[in-house]
Amino acid sequence: MNTLLPLYLLYGLIAVALLFDFLNGLHDAANSIATIVSTRVLRPRYAVIWAAFFNFIAFLFFGLHVAKTIGTGIVDAQIVDPQVIFGALCGAIAWNVITWLAGIPSSSSHALVGGIVGAGTAKAGLSAIVWSGLGKTLFAIVLSPMVGLLLALLLVLIVSWIFSRTTPFVVDSAFRWLQFVSASMYSLGHGGNDAQKTMGIVAVLLYSQGLLEGGFHVPLWVVLTCQAAMGLGTLFGGWRIVHTMGSKITRLTPMQGFCAETGGAITLFLATWLGIPVSTTHTITGAIVGVGAARRTSAVRWGVAGNIVTAWVFTLPASGLIAALAYGAISLAR
Repeated sequence: MNTLLPLYLLYGLIAVALLFDFLNGLHDAANSIATIVSTRVLRPRYAVIWAAFFNFIAFLFFGLHVAKTIGTGIVDAQIVDPQVIFGALCGAIAWNVITWLAGIPSSSSHALVGGIVGAGTAKAGLSAIVWSGLGKTLFAIVLSPMVGLLLALLLVLIVSWIFSRTTPFVVDSAFRWLQFVSASMYSLGHGGNDAQKTMGIVAVLLYSQGLLEGGFHVPLWVVLTCQAAMGLGTLFGGWRIVHTMGSKITRLTPMQGFCAETGGAITLFLATWLGIPVSTTHTITGAIVGVGAARRTSAVRWGVAGNIVTAWVFTLPASGLIAALAYGAISLAR
């Protein structure tokens, strides 16, 4: 039986979850705005306001399937207690801060998944893991950047064919306007998928404390609070990672930026409707590589892309290990 927390500790733990959500927005701001900033369609200060707005209103367009997956589909909800939640958040936040300081666009989503698995396993062993949900998430680690890459590559080819007889000036002008649409779509996808991960954490915490009537669900106040925390984080931006995503992987034109954002947004929409917690970082990176490779393979700085992939590989085990250690420490301190 899970121990009931005093209200001040419960509120404190919810605040830590919202801190993760804020850092998620801060860390992943680059996913939404790197292309529109690097193509100089919007200045950074206006781009983050634009992205933050669409991050916040994303709950109006999507269901809460991802929140349910995070809350009950990674580890058994019956073994989740405040110590597991604390450990999971410590693992995710620590890895986010490490990679943010290094300017590496790692996945906040998979840091949280790794944290949940690490803390849950530390409490109840491998039997705590819901393998179907975890397997779906691990499969998406590989699939989402590939889908983003292929869709962006396909869009570049289609757009290049449609505008083959149009002057470069007209194409550039048209896609400067169209990037507002594609950036909005990607920000919606980012807010729709990523904010739900914190919703799932807060909801399962409330569930463990017997505060959700009628079974596991996500209350409206949790939805609004998590969307607001993510939007606020995006508003502060993550400039180290914006630079990496927007210019170090490959140089982008407005047309390429539109294709990358649109390909990534379609991937996120599909994943969110299917309830799969994918990485927005993985998705937009794959899309950016796709548009760069469409020009020529040498246009992609494969060394930078390789470093990003290396960070992805280490995200789950590193955040899981930190979470397990944090869970052990808090359990010993009780």
